[in-house]
Order: sequence, then C-alpha cells, then structure tokens
Amino acid sequence: MATLHPRLAVDTRPLGETDLCWLRWMNDQRFAWIIVVPKRDGLREWHHLPEGEQQALLAQVNTLAGQLERVTGADKINIGALGNMVPQLHIHIIARFVDDPCWPGPVWGQGQPESWAEDQVPDWIAELVLPSAGEA
Repeated sequence: MATLHPRLAVDTRPLGETDLCWLRWMNDQRFAWIIVVPKRDGLREWHHLPEGEQQALLAQVNTLAGQLERVTGADKINIGALGNMVPQLHIHIIARFVDDPCWPGPVWGQGQPESWAEDQVPDWIAELVLPSAGEA
C-alpha cells in the first residue's frame, strides 16, 4: 500500500483519486494549484513508471491542466515535477495570472502560503470534472 509523503499531506488537501494517482489541491489561497501523486512507494521519477502508466499519468495531467485553465481563465498553466524538496514523484499544475503575487517568476519559495480555513474549499474545485477510481 502506497503512502503519501508527510510534506504533501500537510501542504495539500484531498481532491479525489484514480487507480494510479492521488489528486490533491495546494492549501494556498494565492493560487489555483493541483498536485497529482502516483500511488507508488519509492517512486521518484516519471521515467521510472512503466510506459503505460507514464502515458496514463500524462493524460491525467493534461486533462486536469485543461480543466484548470478553463475554470480559472488562467493566463498560463505551469506544470512541473521538481522533487527537490519532496522526493516522492508529484506533478504540480498551477493556474498563473499576470497579476498574481509571483508573476512572472516561479511560485516555489515565494512569499508565505495563505491557508484556507479548515471548512473552506476554493470555488474553482466545484467546477472540475475529476477522474475517478477505476480510471488510470
């Protein structure tokens, strides 16, 4: 059974899951930000997945990126899998705007996150059509 890295568990909240991945959202009001985490213990790199799972992960990321762009009207969608701070493979999908607090630079390590209250969820989440378990 795979486990979510403790840092991801603290910084994000559950959005949904598929057979392949946990879908989570970053708990930071400054950005519409999705995290996709393959459910594979010890997985650090995308290219370490079997080819079929690589393709399924790409399809999932592309679908979520398109939806995030649609529901937020983002000027740019940033997609990244850095893993320098959290070694577990996870893919960031971030809606960026020319007037966001970090534009045009990266969001990582910039400013302080502005957490949502425990009972709050960003409006954009309700507009997503999420894949479900049974899908890749």
